[in-house]
Amino acid sequence: MTLTANERTDNLHSSPTTGEGDWRRGVIYQIYPRSFADGNGDGMGDLQGALSRLPYLSDLGVDAVWVSPWFVSPMADGGYDVSDYCDIHPMFGSLEDAETFIAACHGRNIKVVIDLVANHCSSAHPWFQRALAAEPGSPWRDWFYFRDGRGDNGEVPPTDWVSVFGGRAWTRVTNPDGTPGQWYLHLFDAAQPDLNWNNPAVRSAFDDIFRFWFDRGVDGFRLDAVPAIGKEQDFRDAGCDQSGQFTPETSPQTRYWDAGNVHDIVKLWRTLADTYSPPKYLIGEINVNTPEALLRYIRPGELQSVFAMNLTKAPWSAREFERLITGNLNFANDGQSWPTWVLSSHDEVRTVSRFARLADGTSDLTTGLRRARAAMLITLALPGSACLYQGEELGLPQVEDLPRELLEDPIVARTGNPLKGRDGCRVALPWDTSSPSLGFGMGSPRLPQPASWGAISAAVQEADPDSFLRFTRTVLQVRREHVATQPDTCSWDAMGEDVVAFRRGTIQCIVNFGPAPLPLPADAEVVLSSAPLVDGCLPTDVGVWLTR
Repeated sequence: MTLTANERTDNLHSSPTTGEGDWRRGVIYQIYPRSFADGNGDGMGDLQGALSRLPYLSDLGVDAVWVSPWFVSPMADGGYDVSDYCDIHPMFGSLEDAETFIAACHGRNIKVVIDLVANHCSSAHPWFQRALAAEPGSPWRDWFYFRDGRGDNGEVPPTDWVSVFGGRAWTRVTNPDGTPGQWYLHLFDAAQPDLNWNNPAVRSAFDDIFRFWFDRGVDGFRLDAVPAIGKEQDFRDAGCDQSGQFTPETSPQTRYWDAGNVHDIVKLWRTLADTYSPPKYLIGEINVNTPEALLRYIRPGELQSVFAMNLTKAPWSAREFERLITGNLNFANDGQSWPTWVLSSHDEVRTVSRFARLADGTSDLTTGLRRARAAMLITLALPGSACLYQGEELGLPQVEDLPRELLEDPIVARTGNPLKGRDGCRVALPWDTSSPSLGFGMGSPRLPQPASWGAISAAVQEADPDSFLRFTRTVLQVRREHVATQPDTCSWDAMGEDVVAFRRGTIQCIVNFGPAPLPLPADAEVVLSSAPLVDGCLPTDVGVWLTR
């Protein structure tokens, strides 16, 4: 069977199985609900809108959806500041709407993974409000990390730790009588106090939260910022630059990240998930600085999978892709765990814009689109599962000219740098060419969509056999039929410094990163290419799947 980027086949999505193999070889689609689809016309995405777009996801051929936080939240960090873990934010709908959505997904053989934020909750959560009202040293304050300050009057934070979002990781509270009080720890925003997972009461509360959603049919959790739970309990300085920003992927090992008893906590989660039949799925967001540290989270008895996120920041370089992939492939060391490959997410610059950056400092979106299609062939051919961020199948670029006053990302406020913000990848999806929201809903979206997005909306791309959407559908179909059935191992082929080439069973993936056309092996049959071949050669920034 030979398919090019110009072809598609109807009825692409076959019913997935319910076993481990489906998770290991499936494709997850991330829904960021505020910007996916608006069903009630208020300008915000919601569950009613997501429900209406399930036929689109089914036709796309995904096996599962990951829904970013839909819980009750003040939205200080896009829902990652949860004030009620067992209810739905009214902007998204109701608990009944969530149950309807889960059932409708299952009716289409699509599994449901929801985001669970375990390291911290919202400062508006009753747990934290109860702790604020309590005396220092009380059991309620032990749900969090309250500490006395240093200095003559406690005016110096307990440690020099800095936040992932920039600035110090401690905020001082005010006592009921108006005097300065203790400090509390937040490795993210001040509106997200860290929970103390050494406290059995916290563990018990989350056991109940896990069961609440598992019993409602949720198939698994995407566990947010898991290494943040791991803190050394002696609370000593870590030599942090107070003007800096903690970056887990590049910073040296520190006392307050990926330390302490975090792996004991993960094992408790897995034990609970395994009490269900079939076992519930746990996949982690594990931001750490080495493959070895990442590997520890998918040891037997811990998570089934972790996101291989380092490709979300990789430059367009064959050698860098190969280096990062090689490290991530160490995951499959025991046959019980696997990587989930990602190129984009709600936290990253969209793939097309990232790959559009040229060596001379300029950007060219045509090049970015070409490279994004080729990169998709890499991640979807590798052993393990894969995840697509909403809009990735449309080849959407990053929106880089949003008005400053509309930016909500707390990173912008804490660093003072709009370029560090993540709002540009969270703009409402363009579904068609209708106004005022390009089919997103009847109301105007919170963040304005570029007018040019009408030309790349889902409806327009549906009618174009050369579109990114039609290409993505074809890739997922061919992956299901030809690649996912291959062995869970792969080997590299040496084809030059500017080439990524590997084999997985009878399938060979080749991507040409270099400036010159690359002759393809004469004994191979082309299964799929990201762009047309020229005289039997692979043009620059083009990928291909071959059978050998």
